[in-house]
This record gives sequence, C-alpha cells and structure tokens, in this order.
Amino acid sequence: MSVPRFSLNSQTIKQWSLEELVSGCVAADVSAVGLWREPVQEYGLERAAKLVRDAGLSVTSLCRGGFFTATDPAERAAKLDDNRTAIEEAATLGTDTLVLVSGGIPQGGTVGDARSMVADALAELAPFAGEHGVRLAIEPLHPMFCSDRCVVSTLGQALDLAAPFPTEQVGVVVDTYHIWWDPQVREQIVRAGREGRIASFQVADWITPLPEGVLLGRGQLGDGAIEMRALREVTDEAGWAGRPIEVEIFNEALWSRDGSEVLRETLERFTEHVL
Repeated sequence: MSVPRFSLNSQTIKQWSLEELVSGCVAADVSAVGLWREPVQEYGLERAAKLVRDAGLSVTSLCRGGFFTATDPAERAAKLDDNRTAIEEAATLGTDTLVLVSGGIPQGGTVGDARSMVADALAELAPFAGEHGVRLAIEPLHPMFCSDRCVVSTLGQALDLAAPFPTEQVGVVVDTYHIWWDPQVREQIVRAGREGRIASFQVADWITPLPEGVLLGRGQLGDGAIEMRALREVTDEAGWAGRPIEVEIFNEALWSRDGSEVLRETLERFTEHVL
C-alpha cells in the first residue's frame, strides 16, 4: 500500500545500486526518489533518467551543488562550471530542485567572507538555473558543519541569501536534522512559506550520543529528539501541504542491513512519526 508523500532519498539505503533503488521502490509502491549526483554519473545521466522515467518514478531533488567558497580563481571558476553541470543534470532527470551545500570557511578566510562568496555564486548561477527550469535550493546545515562544510547555518540565513532572486530560481531546504534546534525555526518556516521559498522538505532524526564522524549521525525516524510531526505540520501550514517529504538518513547501521528491510521500516516510521 502506497504511503502518501513519501520520497526516498537514495542515501538512506546507500547500499543499493541505482537499479536496485528503482526496483526496490517499485516493489514497495514508492513513487518518488531523491538522487545524488555521484551514483547518477556513474550509471550514466541519460540512462539514469530513462531508468527512473520508465519506472514511473518522480525525482524530488538532486543533491548536490554548492561548495562555492574557494579563494583560488581557477578553483572557483571550476566550482561554478560544476554547478552549471549539476543544473543541467537536474533538468535531464526531470527534477526542478538542486540542493546546494554552500561550502565552509576557506583557509585564511572568515565566515563573513565565505558567506559573501555564496551570495556572489548565487548571483552568477540563478539566471542559468531559471533558464533550465531548475531551482537552487539552499540547505542550511547544523552549525557544527560551519567551518568545513556549510557557512549557512540557519533557515533565516538561507532565506536572506535567497531574497534577492526570483522565487522560481532560488529557494531553501527545510531539513529537520539541521534546523530543529533553532529557537526561531517555526517563525522561519512560516517566513519561508510566506516568501514562497520552500523548495524541499527533508526529514531525519537527531540521535545522541553522536557517532564518531557526525556526518553519519542521522537517526532513523523516531529514534531521536526531533519533533518531526510538529515541524511537518508547521511546514504544511506554510504551504507545503500535499507535497513530497524526502527521508534522507546517513547512518552506517542502516547501510549494513538489507535494503528492503530498511525501506519497510522507514515507511512504517514515516507513517508513525511524520504524517
């Protein structure tokens, strides 16, 4: 039986190949997926697009673009070119959402410098994205990732960066794992809806103690501290009602298990803790 609004981000069952992901979703009556660039590139972009299209799956997002904070001019130009490629890949896959992780603080730089680089990169890329029917979705990451991965730490910062651009070109990602802790999270979700900026809604839980290598610390739904249903309700009230919700969990314990078993469990937890 189909679970409404459920989209499986491929990282949740990373042990599956792209073909296994597609066949596993079809078998479980899952109709939407979030994809990552590396497996798509390995399989072949056009082949991947045909694979998901022939299976009747919709692609809710492509991850990821970004990493804009290079100070070397040649490296920065290469990053921008790679993001243009990512935009074209998203369009080919049939998704209108490219998730952006902005990048950390460059060596010898400051967090302010890095955030200015992100704003400059958006100004260069937003029109190109719009021409391809793709929306750049700025994802704020938890502050523990600020130095090395993402200088955009709150939904408010992401919205401020998006503000100069048309809503169809630049939006934001509401990801429970990264923003649940923010005392302004509900107000900023409401703001995102009011400004027409919500481009993606993703869920994962926060578990403690964090495992070594916190990047892989996302928990199965219901295993941690996040009030996911409450945040889903706020996001729905802000205008996301009826739209897909991506489950994106980085967790080695899940990756070591049978993929079909993980998917069954995740669908159950999604129904219990998110819907």
